[in-house]
Amino acid sequence: MGNNGKVVLAYSGGLDTSVCIRYLQTLHKLDVITVTVDCGQHDNFKDIERKAEAIGSIKHLYIDAREEFARNYVVPSIKANGLYQGKYPLATALARPLIAAKAVEVAEKEGATAVAHGCTGKGNDQIRFDVTMRALSPNLKIIAPIRDLNLTRDLEISFAKEQNIPISLEAKKYSIDMNLWGRALEGGKIEEADFEPPEEAFEFINFQNDKAGYVEIEFDKGIPVGVDGEHIPLVDLIQYVNDKAGAHGVGIIDHIEDRVVGIKSREVYEAPAAVAIIEAHKDLEKMVLTKHELAFKQIVDSQWSWLAYSGLWQDPLRADLDRFIDATQNRVSGKVRLKMEKGSLRVVGRESEYSLYRNNLATYEAGSTFDQSLAKGFVELWGLQSVIANSLTADLSIDRKNKKEVENEIKS
Repeated sequence: MGNNGKVVLAYSGGLDTSVCIRYLQTLHKLDVITVTVDCGQHDNFKDIERKAEAIGSIKHLYIDAREEFARNYVVPSIKANGLYQGKYPLATALARPLIAAKAVEVAEKEGATAVAHGCTGKGNDQIRFDVTMRALSPNLKIIAPIRDLNLTRDLEISFAKEQNIPISLEAKKYSIDMNLWGRALEGGKIEEADFEPPEEAFEFINFQNDKAGYVEIEFDKGIPVGVDGEHIPLVDLIQYVNDKAGAHGVGIIDHIEDRVVGIKSREVYEAPAAVAIIEAHKDLEKMVLTKHELAFKQIVDSQWSWLAYSGLWQDPLRADLDRFIDATQNRVSGKVRLKMEKGSLRVVGRESEYSLYRNNLATYEAGSTFDQSLAKGFVELWGLQSVIANSLTADLSIDRKNKKEVENEIKS
Protein backbone atom coordinates (compact mmCIF):
# COMPACT_ATOMS: atom_id res chain seq x y z
CA MET A 1 0.00 0.00 0.00
CA GLY A 2 1.42 3.34 -1.03
CA ASN A 3 0.87 6.88 0.22
CA ASN A 4 -1.98 7.48 -2.20
CA GLY A 5 -5.43 8.50 -1.07
CA LYS A 6 -8.06 5.77 -0.93
CA VAL A 7 -11.25 5.34 -2.92
CA VAL A 8 -14.01 2.82 -2.29
CA LEU A 9 -15.40 1.33 -5.50
CA ALA A 10 -18.80 -0.37 -5.67
CA TYR A 11 -17.56 -3.46 -7.51
CA SER A 12 -19.74 -5.99 -9.33
CA GLY A 13 -16.97 -7.89 -11.06
CA GLY A 14 -18.30 -6.94 -14.50
CA LEU A 15 -16.63 -5.10 -17.34
CA ASP A 16 -17.48 -1.54 -16.24
CA THR A 17 -16.29 -1.78 -12.65
CA SER A 18 -13.25 -3.89 -13.59
CA VAL A 19 -11.86 -1.24 -15.93
CA CYS A 20 -12.71 1.36 -13.26
CA ILE A 21 -10.13 -0.18 -10.90
CA ARG A 22 -7.36 0.48 -13.40
CA TYR A 23 -8.58 3.99 -14.30
CA LEU A 24 -8.77 4.94 -10.62
CA GLN A 25 -5.21 3.72 -10.14
CA THR A 26 -3.64 5.25 -13.24
CA LEU A 27 -5.60 8.48 -13.75
CA HIS A 28 -6.47 9.39 -10.16
CA LYS A 29 -3.45 7.81 -8.43
CA LEU A 30 -5.71 6.30 -5.77
CA ASP A 31 -5.55 3.04 -3.85
CA VAL A 32 -8.72 1.15 -4.62
CA ILE A 33 -10.81 -0.69 -2.03
CA THR A 34 -13.49 -2.79 -3.72
CA VAL A 35 -16.87 -3.59 -2.15
CA THR A 36 -19.25 -6.21 -3.50
CA VAL A 37 -22.75 -6.13 -2.04
CA ASP A 38 -24.74 -9.36 -2.35
CA CYS A 39 -28.36 -8.52 -3.18
CA GLY A 40 -29.06 -12.04 -4.44
CA GLN A 41 -27.20 -11.99 -7.76
CA HIS A 42 -26.01 -15.65 -7.68
CA ASP A 43 -22.42 -14.69 -8.52
CA ASN A 44 -19.29 -16.55 -7.50
CA PHE A 45 -18.13 -14.04 -4.92
CA LYS A 46 -14.76 -15.73 -4.38
CA ASP A 47 -14.03 -15.33 -8.09
CA ILE A 48 -15.04 -11.67 -7.89
CA GLU A 49 -12.68 -11.13 -4.97
CA ARG A 50 -9.81 -12.85 -6.82
CA LYS A 51 -10.50 -10.77 -9.94
CA ALA A 52 -10.52 -7.49 -7.99
CA GLU A 53 -7.23 -8.33 -6.29
CA ALA A 54 -5.66 -9.46 -9.57
CA ILE A 55 -6.52 -6.13 -11.19
CA GLY A 56 -5.05 -4.24 -8.24
CA SER A 57 -7.55 -3.72 -5.43
CA ILE A 58 -5.66 -3.25 -2.14
CA LYS A 59 -8.59 -4.63 -0.14
CA HIS A 60 -11.85 -6.37 -1.04
CA LEU A 61 -14.98 -6.56 1.09
CA TYR A 62 -17.99 -8.83 0.56
CA ILE A 63 -21.25 -7.78 2.23
CA ASP A 64 -24.22 -10.16 2.37
CA ALA A 65 -27.17 -7.76 2.21
CA ARG A 66 -29.85 -10.13 0.89
CA GLU A 67 -32.04 -10.01 3.99
CA GLU A 68 -31.65 -6.23 4.32
CA PHE A 69 -32.46 -5.78 0.64
CA ALA A 70 -35.58 -7.92 0.92
CA ARG A 71 -36.88 -6.32 4.13
CA ASN A 72 -35.99 -2.66 3.65
CA TYR A 73 -36.23 -2.24 -0.13
CA VAL A 74 -38.27 -5.03 -1.74
CA VAL A 75 -41.03 -5.11 0.91
CA PRO A 76 -41.79 -1.36 0.65
CA SER A 77 -41.90 -1.81 -3.12
CA ILE A 78 -44.39 -4.68 -2.83
CA LYS A 79 -46.60 -2.56 -0.57
CA ALA A 80 -46.39 0.25 -3.14
CA ASN A 81 -47.01 -2.11 -6.09
CA GLY A 82 -43.73 -0.72 -7.37
CA LEU A 83 -43.87 -0.72 -11.18
CA TYR A 84 -42.25 2.10 -13.13
CA GLN A 85 -44.46 3.10 -16.05
CA GLY A 86 -46.73 0.22 -15.10
CA LYS A 87 -44.19 -2.39 -16.21
CA TYR A 88 -40.73 -2.40 -14.61
CA PRO A 89 -40.63 -3.79 -11.04
CA LEU A 90 -37.63 -1.62 -10.09
CA ALA A 91 -35.20 -4.48 -9.38
CA THR A 92 -31.95 -2.65 -10.21
CA ALA A 93 -33.37 0.67 -9.03
CA LEU A 94 -34.06 -0.74 -5.54
CA ALA A 95 -30.60 -2.25 -5.10
CA ARG A 96 -28.58 0.83 -6.07
CA PRO A 97 -29.29 2.98 -2.99
CA LEU A 98 -28.43 0.01 -0.75
CA ILE A 99 -25.12 -0.59 -2.57
CA ALA A 100 -24.35 3.14 -2.45
CA ALA A 101 -25.06 3.25 1.29
CA LYS A 102 -22.73 0.30 1.93
CA ALA A 103 -19.95 1.94 -0.13
CA VAL A 104 -20.28 5.11 1.94
CA GLU A 105 -20.16 3.10 5.20
CA VAL A 106 -16.94 1.40 4.08
CA ALA A 107 -15.42 4.70 2.91
CA GLU A 108 -16.02 6.30 6.30
CA LYS A 109 -14.63 3.26 8.12
CA GLU A 110 -11.54 3.01 5.90
CA GLY A 111 -10.78 6.73 5.88
CA ALA A 112 -11.25 7.04 2.11
CA THR A 113 -11.60 10.47 0.52
CA ALA A 114 -13.73 9.29 -2.39
CA VAL A 115 -16.28 6.74 -3.53
CA ALA A 116 -16.63 5.45 -7.09
CA HIS A 117 -19.01 3.54 -9.34
CA GLY A 118 -19.00 2.20 -12.88
CA CYS A 119 -22.08 3.96 -14.24
CA THR A 120 -22.29 5.63 -17.62
CA GLY A 121 -23.59 9.14 -18.22
CA LYS A 122 -26.53 7.80 -20.22
CA GLY A 123 -28.35 5.70 -17.65
CA ASN A 124 -30.27 6.03 -14.41
CA ASP A 125 -27.78 4.29 -12.12
CA GLN A 126 -25.44 7.29 -11.99
CA ILE A 127 -28.28 9.31 -10.41
CA ARG A 128 -29.15 6.55 -7.95
CA PHE A 129 -25.54 6.26 -6.80
CA ASP A 130 -24.63 9.96 -6.80
CA VAL A 131 -27.75 11.24 -5.02
CA THR A 132 -27.62 8.54 -2.33
CA MET A 133 -23.89 9.00 -1.75
CA ARG A 134 -24.19 12.78 -1.52
CA ALA A 135 -27.22 12.59 0.77
CA LEU A 136 -25.42 10.25 3.16
CA SER A 137 -21.94 11.82 3.05
CA PRO A 138 -21.73 15.21 1.28
CA ASN A 139 -17.97 15.56 1.82
CA LEU A 140 -16.97 12.40 -0.05
CA LYS A 141 -15.81 12.97 -3.62
CA ILE A 142 -17.65 10.86 -6.23
CA ILE A 143 -15.69 9.49 -9.19
CA ALA A 144 -17.36 7.80 -12.16
CA PRO A 145 -14.60 6.92 -14.70
CA ILE A 146 -16.92 5.57 -17.43
CA ARG A 147 -19.00 8.76 -17.35
CA ASP A 148 -16.09 11.12 -16.80
CA LEU A 149 -14.13 9.74 -19.77
CA ASN A 150 -17.21 9.36 -22.00
CA LEU A 151 -16.35 5.69 -22.57
CA THR A 152 -18.39 3.38 -24.79
CA ARG A 153 -18.63 -0.38 -24.36
CA ASP A 154 -16.30 -1.15 -27.28
CA LEU A 155 -13.66 1.23 -25.87
CA GLU A 156 -13.93 -0.46 -22.47
CA ILE A 157 -13.43 -3.89 -24.05
CA SER A 158 -10.34 -2.61 -25.94
CA PHE A 159 -8.92 -1.08 -22.77
CA ALA A 160 -9.59 -4.30 -20.83
CA LYS A 161 -7.70 -6.31 -23.47
CA GLU A 162 -4.76 -3.87 -23.37
CA GLN A 163 -4.61 -4.09 -19.58
CA ASN A 164 -5.10 -7.88 -19.47
CA ILE A 165 -8.36 -7.50 -17.57
CA PRO A 166 -10.44 -10.68 -18.10
CA ILE A 167 -13.83 -10.28 -19.81
CA SER A 168 -16.62 -12.86 -19.60
CA LEU A 169 -18.25 -14.11 -22.79
CA GLU A 170 -21.60 -12.87 -21.48
CA ALA A 171 -20.18 -9.35 -21.04
CA LYS A 172 -19.21 -9.31 -24.70
CA LYS A 173 -22.86 -9.95 -25.66
CA TYR A 174 -24.92 -8.14 -23.03
CA SER A 175 -24.71 -6.00 -19.92
CA ILE A 176 -26.38 -7.98 -17.11
CA ASP A 177 -27.56 -6.78 -13.72
CA MET A 178 -29.24 -9.22 -11.39
CA ASN A 179 -30.53 -9.35 -7.84
CA LEU A 180 -33.18 -11.12 -5.77
CA TRP A 181 -36.00 -9.10 -7.37
CA GLY A 182 -35.07 -9.43 -11.05
CA ARG A 183 -32.56 -9.48 -13.87
CA ALA A 184 -31.91 -6.76 -16.46
CA LEU A 185 -30.43 -7.35 -19.91
CA GLU A 186 -28.94 -4.44 -21.86
CA GLY A 187 -26.54 -3.80 -24.72
CA GLY A 188 -25.73 -5.63 -27.93
CA LYS A 189 -28.59 -6.55 -30.23
CA ILE A 190 -31.08 -5.88 -27.42
CA GLU A 191 -30.62 -2.15 -28.11
CA GLU A 192 -32.45 -2.71 -31.42
CA ALA A 193 -36.12 -2.12 -30.64
CA ASP A 194 -37.39 -4.74 -33.12
CA PHE A 195 -34.97 -7.52 -32.13
CA GLU A 196 -36.47 -10.45 -30.21
CA PRO A 197 -34.05 -11.57 -27.48
CA PRO A 198 -33.08 -15.24 -27.93
CA GLU A 199 -34.22 -17.77 -25.34
CA GLU A 200 -30.64 -18.39 -24.20
CA ALA A 201 -30.39 -14.75 -23.03
CA PHE A 202 -32.76 -15.54 -20.16
CA GLU A 203 -31.82 -17.32 -16.96
CA PHE A 204 -35.08 -17.73 -15.02
CA ILE A 205 -37.54 -18.44 -17.82
CA ASN A 206 -38.45 -21.91 -19.09
CA PHE A 207 -39.88 -21.58 -22.62
CA GLN A 208 -40.54 -25.31 -23.09
CA ASN A 209 -43.00 -26.01 -20.25
CA ASP A 210 -46.55 -26.12 -21.65
CA LYS A 211 -48.23 -27.39 -18.47
CA ALA A 212 -50.34 -25.17 -16.21
CA GLY A 213 -49.35 -24.64 -12.58
CA TYR A 214 -50.58 -22.80 -9.49
CA VAL A 215 -48.95 -20.83 -6.70
CA GLU A 216 -50.69 -19.49 -3.59
CA ILE A 217 -49.16 -16.48 -1.83
CA GLU A 218 -50.13 -15.47 1.69
CA PHE A 219 -49.78 -11.86 2.88
CA ASP A 220 -49.75 -10.36 6.36
CA LYS A 221 -50.25 -6.56 6.36
CA GLY A 222 -49.01 -6.36 2.78
CA ILE A 223 -45.91 -8.51 3.33
CA PRO A 224 -45.64 -11.96 1.71
CA VAL A 225 -45.17 -14.46 4.55
CA GLY A 226 -46.17 -17.81 3.08
CA VAL A 227 -46.32 -19.71 -0.18
CA ASP A 228 -48.20 -22.88 -1.08
CA GLY A 229 -49.29 -23.36 2.52
CA GLU A 230 -45.86 -22.99 4.11
CA HIS A 231 -44.42 -20.04 6.03
CA ILE A 232 -40.78 -19.53 5.01
CA PRO A 233 -38.22 -16.69 5.32
CA LEU A 234 -38.76 -13.81 2.91
CA VAL A 235 -35.59 -14.32 0.85
CA ASP A 236 -36.46 -18.01 0.39
CA LEU A 237 -40.07 -17.16 -0.43
CA ILE A 238 -39.03 -14.76 -3.20
CA GLN A 239 -36.63 -17.33 -4.62
CA TYR A 240 -39.32 -20.04 -4.49
CA VAL A 241 -41.86 -17.90 -6.36
CA ASN A 242 -39.16 -16.84 -8.82
CA ASP A 243 -38.34 -20.47 -9.63
CA LYS A 244 -41.96 -21.59 -9.82
CA ALA A 245 -43.28 -18.70 -11.93
CA GLY A 246 -40.20 -18.76 -14.17
CA ALA A 247 -40.71 -22.48 -14.75
CA HIS A 248 -44.04 -21.58 -16.37
CA GLY A 249 -42.56 -18.86 -18.57
CA VAL A 250 -43.85 -15.98 -16.44
CA GLY A 251 -41.87 -12.82 -15.82
CA ILE A 252 -40.49 -11.26 -19.02
CA ILE A 253 -40.87 -7.49 -19.33
CA ASP A 254 -39.93 -5.96 -22.70
CA HIS A 255 -40.83 -2.30 -23.13
CA ILE A 256 -39.74 1.16 -24.21
CA GLU A 257 -38.73 3.02 -21.07
CA ASP A 258 -38.18 6.72 -20.36
CA ARG A 259 -34.90 7.18 -18.57
CA VAL A 260 -34.46 10.09 -16.16
CA VAL A 261 -31.88 11.72 -18.47
CA GLY A 262 -34.46 12.05 -21.25
CA ILE A 263 -33.46 9.10 -23.43
CA LYS A 264 -36.00 6.51 -24.50
CA SER A 265 -34.51 3.03 -24.22
CA ARG A 266 -35.59 -0.50 -25.03
CA GLU A 267 -35.39 -2.45 -21.78
CA VAL A 268 -35.68 -6.20 -21.23
CA TYR A 269 -36.09 -7.69 -17.77
CA GLU A 270 -36.99 -11.06 -16.31
CA ALA A 271 -38.61 -10.90 -12.89
CA PRO A 272 -40.95 -13.85 -12.28
CA ALA A 273 -41.24 -13.36 -8.50
CA ALA A 274 -41.83 -9.62 -8.76
CA VAL A 275 -44.47 -9.99 -11.47
CA ALA A 276 -46.34 -12.73 -9.56
CA ILE A 277 -46.12 -11.22 -6.07
CA ILE A 278 -47.13 -7.70 -7.16
CA GLU A 279 -50.06 -9.09 -9.19
CA ALA A 280 -51.24 -11.03 -6.12
CA HIS A 281 -50.76 -8.05 -3.81
CA LYS A 282 -52.70 -5.69 -6.09
CA ASP A 283 -55.56 -8.18 -6.27
CA LEU A 284 -55.73 -8.58 -2.49
CA GLU A 285 -55.80 -4.79 -2.08
CA LYS A 286 -58.82 -4.64 -4.40
CA MET A 287 -60.62 -7.03 -2.08
CA VAL A 288 -59.95 -5.25 1.22
CA LEU A 289 -59.56 -1.54 0.43
CA THR A 290 -62.40 0.81 -0.46
CA LYS A 291 -62.55 2.25 -3.97
CA HIS A 292 -61.55 5.63 -2.53
CA GLU A 293 -58.45 4.17 -0.86
CA LEU A 294 -57.55 2.34 -4.06
CA ALA A 295 -57.95 5.41 -6.28
CA PHE A 296 -55.75 7.60 -4.08
CA LYS A 297 -53.21 4.85 -3.45
CA GLN A 298 -52.71 4.42 -7.21
CA ILE A 299 -51.51 8.04 -7.33
CA VAL A 300 -49.22 7.47 -4.34
CA ASP A 301 -47.88 4.19 -5.78
CA SER A 302 -47.05 5.88 -9.07
CA GLN A 303 -45.17 8.69 -7.30
CA TRP A 304 -43.38 6.18 -5.04
CA SER A 305 -42.26 4.16 -8.07
CA TRP A 306 -40.99 7.31 -9.76
CA LEU A 307 -38.93 8.30 -6.70
CA ALA A 308 -37.38 4.82 -6.48
CA TYR A 309 -36.69 4.71 -10.22
CA SER A 310 -35.22 8.21 -10.47
CA GLY A 311 -32.68 7.89 -7.67
CA LEU A 312 -34.59 9.85 -5.03
CA TRP A 313 -34.70 7.04 -2.45
CA GLN A 314 -33.29 9.43 0.17
CA ASP A 315 -35.82 12.19 -0.53
CA PRO A 316 -38.09 12.83 2.48
CA LEU A 317 -41.14 12.41 0.24
CA ARG A 318 -40.41 8.70 -0.16
CA ALA A 319 -40.52 8.21 3.62
CA ASP A 320 -43.68 10.34 3.79
CA LEU A 321 -45.37 8.16 1.16
CA ASP A 322 -44.24 5.03 3.01
CA ARG A 323 -46.18 6.18 6.06
CA PHE A 324 -49.38 6.51 4.06
CA ILE A 325 -48.80 3.20 2.26
CA ASP A 326 -48.09 1.39 5.55
CA ALA A 327 -51.39 2.71 6.94
CA THR A 328 -53.27 1.18 4.00
CA GLN A 329 -51.67 -2.22 4.55
CA ASN A 330 -53.22 -2.97 7.96
CA ARG A 331 -56.01 -4.95 6.29
CA VAL A 332 -54.01 -6.37 3.37
CA SER A 333 -53.84 -9.87 4.84
CA GLY A 334 -55.02 -13.04 3.17
CA LYS A 335 -54.22 -15.51 0.40
CA VAL A 336 -54.19 -15.17 -3.39
CA ARG A 337 -54.00 -18.10 -5.80
CA LEU A 338 -52.40 -17.58 -9.22
CA LYS A 339 -52.55 -19.78 -12.30
CA MET A 340 -49.53 -19.81 -14.62
CA GLU A 341 -49.37 -21.25 -18.10
CA LYS A 342 -47.05 -20.65 -21.09
CA GLY A 343 -46.02 -17.21 -19.86
CA SER A 344 -49.50 -16.09 -18.80
CA LEU A 345 -50.44 -15.26 -15.23
CA ARG A 346 -53.85 -14.62 -13.71
CA VAL A 347 -55.49 -14.59 -10.31
CA VAL A 348 -58.01 -17.41 -9.93
CA GLY A 349 -58.91 -17.10 -6.24
CA ARG A 350 -58.48 -14.94 -3.17
CA GLU A 351 -59.60 -14.86 0.48
CA SER A 352 -59.24 -12.47 3.41
CA GLU A 353 -60.87 -11.94 6.78
CA TYR A 354 -60.97 -8.23 5.89
CA SER A 355 -62.73 -8.76 2.57
CA LEU A 356 -65.24 -6.07 1.54
CA TYR A 357 -66.69 -8.46 -1.02
CA ARG A 358 -70.07 -9.86 0.04
CA ASN A 359 -71.53 -12.65 -2.04
CA ASN A 360 -75.06 -12.00 -0.72
CA LEU A 361 -74.85 -8.46 -2.12
CA ALA A 362 -73.15 -9.29 -5.42
CA THR A 363 -75.09 -12.43 -6.39
CA TYR A 364 -77.77 -12.41 -9.08
CA GLU A 365 -79.17 -15.63 -7.63
CA ALA A 366 -81.91 -16.19 -5.05
CA GLY A 367 -80.89 -15.18 -1.55
CA SER A 368 -79.61 -11.74 -2.51
CA THR A 369 -79.99 -9.18 0.28
CA PHE A 370 -79.64 -6.19 -2.05
CA ASP A 371 -82.86 -4.18 -2.49
CA GLN A 372 -82.89 -3.33 -6.21
CA SER A 373 -85.69 -0.78 -5.82
CA LEU A 374 -83.22 1.53 -4.05
CA ALA A 375 -81.17 1.81 -7.22
CA LYS A 376 -83.71 3.79 -9.27
CA GLY A 377 -83.36 7.05 -7.36
CA PHE A 378 -79.60 6.63 -7.10
CA VAL A 379 -79.26 6.21 -10.87
CA GLU A 380 -81.32 9.36 -11.53
CA LEU A 381 -79.21 11.44 -9.14
CA TRP A 382 -75.94 9.88 -10.35
CA GLY A 383 -76.51 10.93 -13.96
CA LEU A 384 -78.42 14.17 -13.29
CA GLN A 385 -75.74 16.64 -14.37
CA SER A 386 -74.79 14.55 -17.41
CA VAL A 387 -78.43 14.53 -18.57
CA ILE A 388 -78.78 18.32 -18.08
CA ALA A 389 -75.48 19.02 -19.87
CA ASN A 390 -76.53 16.89 -22.83
CA SER A 391 -79.93 18.62 -23.08
CA LEU A 392 -78.19 22.01 -23.14
CA THR A 393 -75.85 20.81 -25.87
CA ALA A 394 -78.83 19.62 -27.89
CA ASP A 395 -80.61 22.99 -27.41
CA LEU A 396 -77.49 24.87 -28.54
CA SER A 397 -77.27 22.71 -31.66
CA ILE A 398 -80.90 23.49 -32.53
CA ASP A 399 -80.31 27.23 -31.96
CA ARG A 400 -77.27 27.19 -34.24
CA LYS A 401 -79.18 25.28 -36.92
CA ASN A 402 -82.11 27.72 -36.79
CA LYS A 403 -79.78 30.71 -36.90
CA LYS A 404 -77.99 29.34 -39.96
CA GLU A 405 -81.33 28.70 -41.75
CA VAL A 406 -82.42 32.32 -41.09
CA GLU A 407 -79.08 33.63 -42.41
CA ASN A 408 -79.41 31.54 -45.58
CA GLU A 409 -82.96 32.86 -46.17
CA ILE A 410 -81.75 36.46 -45.82
CA LYS A 411 -78.89 35.83 -48.30
CA SER A 412 -81.26 34.28 -50.83
